[in-house]
Amino acid sequence: MTDLYQPSQMIDAHQHFWTPSERQYTWLDAAGAPLNADFGPEDIEADVAAAGITATVLVQAADTYEDTFYMLSVASRVPVVRGVVAWAPLDRAAEAEAALDLYAQSSVVRGIRTLNHNYSDPCWLLREDVTSAVALLAPRGLTLDVVSTLPEHLAMVAELAGRHPQLTIVLDHLAKPDIAGRAWEPWASLIAEVAARPNVNVKISGLNTASAPGWIWQDWLPYVDHAVEHFGSDRVMFGSDWPVTTLAGNFSGVWRAQRRVIAHLSPVQQDDIFYRTALRAYCLDLA
Repeated sequence: MTDLYQPSQMIDAHQHFWTPSERQYTWLDAAGAPLNADFGPEDIEADVAAAGITATVLVQAADTYEDTFYMLSVASRVPVVRGVVAWAPLDRAAEAEAALDLYAQSSVVRGIRTLNHNYSDPCWLLREDVTSAVALLAPRGLTLDVVSTLPEHLAMVAELAGRHPQLTIVLDHLAKPDIAGRAWEPWASLIAEVAARPNVNVKISGLNTASAPGWIWQDWLPYVDHAVEHFGSDRVMFGSDWPVTTLAGNFSGVWRAQRRVIAHLSPVQQDDIFYRTALRAYCLDLA
């Protein structure tokens, strides 16, 4: 990998750990093998170190407190974990506020996410009962991660960002473009619309599982370039999406491919994507 730019830091802003042997992850029951198994920090420690990653952000994988508490327990004993995107019941504002008060005792909780893409209503985050809880995040310095797998989700994100202009929103997985089908619209137009909201950031993550079998990094290039063009490198960050990424590759191969897909950018732009955007968006403390 010596032909690639070597930044002073690298942040993997999207990892998951889960233990279905000990707690419930409903969606894993449907997913089945190979994801329906325990994945913990010891399974990826060597790969993270070999890649030169200096900090990671864990992202919720279940709409449960148990999942969040597990991530916090990992963060307390694994030094490379510097941020946690937790879950809160955003459709129950009073309970969500109590959860945020509890999470405030931990400096590593930097954001909130729900599995909104699994809900029947693609505009769930715009519901009146959810809006009041979402409004609690920005004053506490917390981000909102959003999963978009449908055009309706992306349109929703644009409206959500307009309703909450002080809230930092992080759009996961480039909103899952159909790379396998080489589709462009409506994803491209909607991404540009979302990028026009200055409080939205985006992750280059999960692209291998949106690609056809035998993917190569060049398959991702037009989608990544489009995102960087519209968001600017200072609102783009990297995430591995491990262990979901193992459905179509391995950690080291996917991370190397992501590095290659931005290698034509300037060192300043690459530094943004490697670490500066994640540092700012999640207010990470790497001291």
